[in-house]
Amino acid sequence: MSGPSGSKLAIVGAGSVGTSLAYAALIRGSASHVALFDVDAAKAGAEVLDLAHGTQFTAAAATVNGGGDISVTEGADVVVITAGAKQAPGQTRLDLAGTNIRILEDLMPRLLNHAPDAVYVLVTNPCDVLTVAAQKITGLPASRVFSSGTVLDTSRLRWLLARQAEVAVSSVHASMVGEHGDTEFPVWSGATIGPVPIRDWKVNGERLFTPGSLAATAREVTRAAYKVIAGKGATNYAIGLSGARIVEALLRAENAVLPVSTVLAGQFGIDGVALSLPSVVGSGGVRAVLETPMDEGEVASLHHCAETLRQSLASLGI
Repeated sequence: MSGPSGSKLAIVGAGSVGTSLAYAALIRGSASHVALFDVDAAKAGAEVLDLAHGTQFTAAAATVNGGGDISVTEGADVVVITAGAKQAPGQTRLDLAGTNIRILEDLMPRLLNHAPDAVYVLVTNPCDVLTVAAQKITGLPASRVFSSGTVLDTSRLRWLLARQAEVAVSSVHASMVGEHGDTEFPVWSGATIGPVPIRDWKVNGERLFTPGSLAATAREVTRAAYKVIAGKGATNYAIGLSGARIVEALLRAENAVLPVSTVLAGQFGIDGVALSLPSVVGSGGVRAVLETPMDEGEVASLHHCAETLRQSLASLGI
């Protein structure tokens, strides 16, 4: 299935994440046209040429172009921002904030000039902090400027649970929510495999998932990016695929439920910070943030996420 005819995806940043997203989008047919922009014109041009050489073999007759001129983003329906300083081994996402906010202050007004009607999706970390900054810089509604949030973290969680239960990943229904970072957490109270609550899943008559094993799984998800970065320097393939999935929900008007990060406006009594909650993503952006049932401990964890990010925003003067 390909993106709607004439649909345009612009990707800002030709690093490992941006190029992986472009590659995934071309293979999956996420959009009919992909444009790649980077301040390093030679790098962007080379990446575009490499991608273009393989378009004969992609899922749809998509086209790709790009370079070092921001005008390549002209008229984009969706703009995904991956540009920014790279997370170093041992560095937290929040440590990146100051540098990447300054990049957004220069970038966002220029992007809006070329793609005034686009939906803007931030992948650059720390994505929750940058979502708040981007909304304030642009003045766009929260529905049109949001981040990939815990979409990837949720995929990591479901993959781990599916492997432990020996079922298909598509049969696991569980979400990571909150910060895309160290304070994120799974909503175990609503997690299921098929129709069976995760805590009731049995193998040979005994519950597979104990409180201890669930806690260990949550820790593994939270530490996953650090493990990948320590081994290869960056995470790129999975975030590229999850970014392409968000683009498809937008361009195909799917109204898909995905845990993206938006600036909250009263949900769970939280205002002014961006956190991930299951949300309806479709034409024009985030159409609704769902009132996800949580137990008291999970609500407390969500407020802890909000306070952590609020402190970060205050330290940055946002």
